[in-house]
Amino acid sequence: MLPSHNRFPYSAITDRPDFSWPGGKRLAVYVALCIEHFPYGSGLGLPYSPGLSHPNSYNWAWREYGNRVGGWRLIDLFDAHRLPLTVLLNTECYEHCPELVTALRRRGDEIVAHGRTNGEHQNGMSLEEERRLIAEATEAIRLHEGKPPAGWMSPGAHPSANTEDLLAEAGYRYTLDWPIDDQPVWMRTTGGPLLSVPYPHEVNDVPMVVLHDGTAPAFADMAIDNFDEMLRQSKDQPLAYGITIHSFIVGQPFRIKQFRRVLEHLDAHRDEIWFATAGQIADHFAGLMPPPATTAPASP
Repeated sequence: MLPSHNRFPYSAITDRPDFSWPGGKRLAVYVALCIEHFPYGSGLGLPYSPGLSHPNSYNWAWREYGNRVGGWRLIDLFDAHRLPLTVLLNTECYEHCPELVTALRRRGDEIVAHGRTNGEHQNGMSLEEERRLIAEATEAIRLHEGKPPAGWMSPGAHPSANTEDLLAEAGYRYTLDWPIDDQPVWMRTTGGPLLSVPYPHEVNDVPMVVLHDGTAPAFADMAIDNFDEMLRQSKDQPLAYGITIHSFIVGQPFRIKQFRRVLEHLDAHRDEIWFATAGQIADHFAGLMPPPATTAPASP
């Protein structure tokens, strides 16, 4: 037997109970916007100029553009299309760029905990170090938003083997760390059931643009093609489609121009789909499909 995470069993999407999203819709769509902050002089985070020693002003400044400019342009874009955002927030942004977070709060967007900074990863931390990271990020959001976050996405998409247990222990309802499915999936943890909400590992500007050198038009084409095919497939099974963008990547002007095509295309199908946040998707699914008995606490 190969080693297993023991979080969930295999399940074919063709063998599951049928359900619908609100209004009888079959495809739920959400856009995750990553708002991140990085320590100056650190080697962690996406490298625009890999191999150069630190401090590296060029690399830090590339990512900082999203907080100063790109994030604001994307807010304007989503305002124009009357679409919600799921904001994956490094809580260091509350101190670094509070005006940007305030603007997202005023829109009513969902705030998902994305750790303290993408300059650190949980994998490799001790159990107590990771518990403290989750507690600090959770408390920062509770303090500023008036309630704790329901969802979590690990910095750098790099959770540890303990993350899901610690999230359930801290009261989280769902995670975006497992891009395994086009429907939510219940996971086992030592703290009880935790829902995995579909998260895009392909329709995501980090792998497409930064890692694979994809162009702005190609990223927009990918997002549109993925939507069209999932809308077709959703006639047979209800599905959830996520798109992930970063303020310093799609927030660049030439990429915003192309990404506007994506939102225009979604707009044209507004009557057929449910525009939602990741948290709304989690809540609706959990209300229809409670965790099965097999999501009893996992062994420590």
